[in-house]
Amino acid sequence: MTSEPHNTAEADAGAVGDDPSGPIPLRLLPDTAEVSAQGHLHLGGCDLADLAAEFGTPLFVYDEAHLRARCREAVSAFDGGAAYAAKAFLCAAMARLAISEGMDIDVASGGELQTVLRAFDDAAADGDVAQRVVLHGNNKSAAELAMAREAGVGRIVVDSFAELDRLDELHRADGAVPRVLLRVTPGVRAETHEYISTGQADSKFGFGIGQGVAIAAVERAAAMSSIELAGIHCHIGSQVFRVESLARALDVVAEFAAPLFGDGGAAAGRLEELSIGGGLGVAYVESEQAPTITEWGATLRERWGSLSKRYGFEARLVAEPGRAIAAAAAVTLYTVGSIKEVPGVRTYVAVDGGYGDNPRPMLYGSDYTAFVPARTAEPRPDRVRLVGKHCESGDVIVRSAPVPAGLVAGDLVATPVTGAYGYSMGAPYNRIGRPAVVFAAGGDARLVIRRETVDDMLALDVL
Repeated sequence: MTSEPHNTAEADAGAVGDDPSGPIPLRLLPDTAEVSAQGHLHLGGCDLADLAAEFGTPLFVYDEAHLRARCREAVSAFDGGAAYAAKAFLCAAMARLAISEGMDIDVASGGELQTVLRAFDDAAADGDVAQRVVLHGNNKSAAELAMAREAGVGRIVVDSFAELDRLDELHRADGAVPRVLLRVTPGVRAETHEYISTGQADSKFGFGIGQGVAIAAVERAAAMSSIELAGIHCHIGSQVFRVESLARALDVVAEFAAPLFGDGGAAAGRLEELSIGGGLGVAYVESEQAPTITEWGATLRERWGSLSKRYGFEARLVAEPGRAIAAAAAVTLYTVGSIKEVPGVRTYVAVDGGYGDNPRPMLYGSDYTAFVPARTAEPRPDRVRLVGKHCESGDVIVRSAPVPAGLVAGDLVATPVTGAYGYSMGAPYNRIGRPAVVFAAGGDARLVIRRETVDDMLALDVL
């Protein structure tokens, strides 16, 4: 399987970074991580062993202070123009947190939109929450578009001519005029796994600039009375470590959009906003380093400022970080069930989770690391293959997991940097329910998603 551009600790122990056989580096852990005198890891003031005992395993534990700090960092880095990419991780509590810290929220489906809106059914919000929502999706149904228009979302990111047709039809029925961004593909390929690269010409997303499709979409949208064309959107992919790749996309889009953003542009509408999307990478293993949100924002805003001067237009640059907000905020806790030694080959350590709570290793060959929360300060000299309990040989969580010597059944094992695309992409395969999720802060942990049960799954069966 082709892997994402991560260096595994097994294959790259000599790479620049932390010693993969030493204690888990704190930089891979959430902001409030502290190691007690007994060697136990605490997040948000809570002992992970205590949380596992209270809520069971597998368990996602989020450091709430970490989430809030990254939200504030993003808002500052983009001068208020930051929307949380909800596909990374979403629940009612996360929606409320992001909004409370000044972020907008981008959603990629009707289900995500409903989650955000319902999160505020019984909560006071600063202004109209719907106005702070951006709706994405490469194949939005008429029902999803109708829902977004009825709710009054702030932006709809249009991905195809078919969507323009649907919006036109909906307008004829009720006269509503939503604000939209057109998603363009700049032809810039991100150095990432092909499944999460979206900016190249050969993509299911958006209107291609190089093929002349994007300008045709702009001309059509500008002539439509059923929408208000507010700007341009582009996104070249996810888990991008080189900020320069994202800056190159700005170069291409700015050259394309210069006539649209200036006076008289877009059929005299003068576009006001360019969204660069998200995609900033995060470090998952000891050998990796990643730019901060602040560094990412500074580079892009500086480039955008130069381009604006060159082409003589004024438009706001906005971004949609998701993984960079949520990924490093959480760890997943597992309990070791069985240990199988294959002489001369490897040792398998099976835990009570796996593919159902973290499918990324199977989907992309993604790398993770591991540690034992009750022995956080100890070296991790042993190498094991950390596997799940799902009925697939590919149900591997960490191909070469560093662990302390003497691991036994019943021990608690954790994988860090699992706050993005773990729970949200998980599934109840083999009718094994998805884990519970807790937010830890100030010495307390609150349940924000309860554990999925077999009864939940049976409730969908029709007899």
